[in-house]
Amino acid sequence: MADSTWKNKICNPAQVGGIETSVIDNGHGRGTRIAWVNTGTGLRYKVVIDRAMDVADAFYNQHSLAWLSYLGVTPPEPFSNRGADWLRTFGGGLLVTCGLTHTGGPEADAYGERGLHGQVSNIPAEIESVIQPDPLVGKMEMSITGRIKQTQLFGPNLELRRTISGKIGQATLTIHDEVINRGNTPAPHMLLYHFNFGWPLIDAGTDIIWQGEWRSREGEPNNIIFREGNNFRKCPSPLTEHNGTGEEAAFINVTPNKAGQCICGFHNSKIGVALTLRFQKEQLPWLTNWQHWGEGEYVTGLEPGTNPPIGQAKAREQGELIYIAPGECRTYDLEIEVLRDEAVIRDFLRNNLS
Repeated sequence: MADSTWKNKICNPAQVGGIETSVIDNGHGRGTRIAWVNTGTGLRYKVVIDRAMDVADAFYNQHSLAWLSYLGVTPPEPFSNRGADWLRTFGGGLLVTCGLTHTGGPEADAYGERGLHGQVSNIPAEIESVIQPDPLVGKMEMSITGRIKQTQLFGPNLELRRTISGKIGQATLTIHDEVINRGNTPAPHMLLYHFNFGWPLIDAGTDIIWQGEWRSREGEPNNIIFREGNNFRKCPSPLTEHNGTGEEAAFINVTPNKAGQCICGFHNSKIGVALTLRFQKEQLPWLTNWQHWGEGEYVTGLEPGTNPPIGQAKAREQGELIYIAPGECRTYDLEIEVLRDEAVIRDFLRNNLS
């Protein structure tokens, strides 16, 4: 689609690409609103409108990019914010948003009780706009925008305004988020973008690409992955040690380039595909690399965040918890791009593979 060979050969822009909304009518996901986005390049993905506009399935040509759990897409569960209830509705997918006030394990303190990874991914969006491309008049951009309200009487009252956009002819997915405090008191704020990648992009030998100082997640004294001397930047074959609850994570103080942009991603030489994830250090200073190589549950995550997922209590104790003032708005910008051109992939690896 980078060329113009389609000109004078189509009358409906949907033949090239665009956004199609629908409702799932079967299984666990029945009644859930979704939007399929097709960039016309081979990159297409499913936005789950009823789950904070997170992204479930994602493909580049015949290759899946995302990891999907046994469960898949489900409707939101608004009262699943206790303990590890979050896992009951965790369908995996390319993106699950965590927050808006807490990321990390379940906890309770004088400020309240908080479940695993917060509430936002279990809140439906109010769609504000769907803007379709119209290549016949030279308009290649498309977007879907919605508002997700994490609110209760007496607060906190936070609103996430999310725009997911792309362009016909470009294998990119762009996210622009605005988190606004609609309440009348300061609100705690933590945000984590839980990107989950799976086979065939993720396979034995796939390069995991990020740069920065790292430490293993606390409470993991017997690491088999994140330890000195192990090459944790290459995906292994499935590990029986990770069956069940086996997993490991590293918290990375990610290194930006001269423009303040952080770049991470993957390269699979077997299928000739690389994927880049870009975000701003000033907005999201931390990156978590989650690795769970269980048999049949083979996944790794790259998760930009305002903090490592240590929980609101720990962030407050360390003086690192963000508060959003009434009326204040914080913005976040991320972009995923799929690379197929060999020269472009070589340049990406030369600049980012350490």
